[in-house]
Amino acid sequence: MAEIIQRDGIWAFDGDALRLTPGRDRNVSLLRRTLGELVVPMGALAGISFEQGKKAGRLRLRLRDGADPLLHASGGRLTEPNDPYQLLVESDRYGVAEYFTDEVRAALLLDEVPSEPVDEYLLPGPSVPLSVSAGDGTASFDGEHVRLEWNWKTEDAKAAAGPRTLAVTDLLAVEWQPAAGLENGHLRFTVRGAGTKAPPKYDHNSVELWGFKKDPLMALVAAAVQARLPHPSAAAVPDVPALEPHAPRRLAPADGREDDHDALLRRLRELGELHRTGVLTDEEFAMAKQAVLKAM
Repeated sequence: MAEIIQRDGIWAFDGDALRLTPGRDRNVSLLRRTLGELVVPMGALAGISFEQGKKAGRLRLRLRDGADPLLHASGGRLTEPNDPYQLLVESDRYGVAEYFTDEVRAALLLDEVPSEPVDEYLLPGPSVPLSVSAGDGTASFDGEHVRLEWNWKTEDAKAAAGPRTLAVTDLLAVEWQPAAGLENGHLRFTVRGAGTKAPPKYDHNSVELWGFKKDPLMALVAAAVQARLPHPSAAAVPDVPALEPHAPRRLAPADGREDDHDALLRRLRELGELHRTGVLTDEEFAMAKQAVLKAM
């Protein structure tokens, strides 16, 4: 067991997972305290680093792309105080931090954990139910439905539509954008069939954010919803349709013209890539390849 205890939090490593517990110091961000303890399995970890400074250092974890719905929903826009994968280290604990880093790195090498993106979430996302009031509204999520309610600061045209209840099954995407400079932020839900997006100030599927203390908490709502949406890797192979039971995959030529020699060559390369990455089985690859060769 390797462990480092700081006012900013406690990180512990047992060889299988890292347990990240936020500190109780008043300088620890509201987001991290609300998120609570995180357990990061080794399979979700891409790397760890420790950076020394004159007065304090910083431990940083790097997760594999697609492993954590919070990182995906926030798009790398969480500031350092709100990032749960960073730990502020006091200068007299540099030796402990270096030891901790070495232990985790050794385990990554020993377990041969790859650093490539993953095709499923390896962390569950924030706990629900969850409710956050910030900006021009309140966003609540119970695991199945998002409810948006407005306050006295909401634009009249937007408030006139009344509260919104959105089923997860009707959502295509969720986006959290913090306020930056003179630009306001937002929590936005993309709803199936909703049409063109309006500015967040007028969009009744968005909460507008102005850069106040509770704004980062909206990222937790976004992450909790994101954890229940299809993983982003599902969009990587849109041209491979769902299979009927015991039926082989059928792939159409790239541009729909079976007599186009160049298109068929491109399709062969695409099939090879799908087979290499495990999307197609050996049998499916052989059948699809044979079909393309016959068309040539």
